[in-house]
Amino acid sequence: MPHSQSSAPRGRVRLARGASPWLLPTVATAAVSLARSRRSGRWAAVAVPTTALAAGMLWFFRDPEREIAQGRVISPADGVVQSIMPWKDGRTRVAIFMSPLNVHVNRAPLAGTVTSVEHIPGGFVPAFNKESENNERVVWHFDTELGDIEMVQIAGAVARRIVPYVPEGTKVEQGERIGLIRFGSRVDVYLPEGVEAAVEVGQATTAGVTRLDRG
Repeated sequence: MPHSQSSAPRGRVRLARGASPWLLPTVATAAVSLARSRRSGRWAAVAVPTTALAAGMLWFFRDPEREIAQGRVISPADGVVQSIMPWKDGRTRVAIFMSPLNVHVNRAPLAGTVTSVEHIPGGFVPAFNKESENNERVVWHFDTELGDIEMVQIAGAVARRIVPYVPEGTKVEQGERIGLIRFGSRVDVYLPEGVEAAVEVGQATTAGVTRLDRG
């Protein structure tokens, strides 16, 4: 399946889908406070933090275009590899921790068909905590050339909303945007049996760019 994302202009940045509920009120408040600060010192004091918050929100919800890499399994998330753990069924779980400074739009690790998108309620402990495995999460399954691939978006202490972009039954390209996690969080990918991880714990990853499997 071709990588349509690779034809996008390099360096172009847009805002993530699903950002509006957080972004619009913040930007509107900053705009009002800036306009009124010209007439009132009290509003000037308000304008500084609201403008800084709006700028931070714009940075957080950035969604840059990417040149999609070649590889059987690519990273679905920007972040740092938190753990690489063999599973009892022969799969290998690669857990990627996303800090609030990372891009939080997630991408499909392989081309295929989305066979399941399941929302599971849970807690909101920090995503770097082992107990975060019981956090609010969305479990994805993809039917791919490597068989069934599972990916899990895990909410963190602040990230209380996961926004899937595509429903069950959708055919996706490798590296295609599939969802957003607001603020700090984690994404797990389960490599199928026989596929060795090419990344190491502590390694930085880029969604759509970093190859997770050793070819």
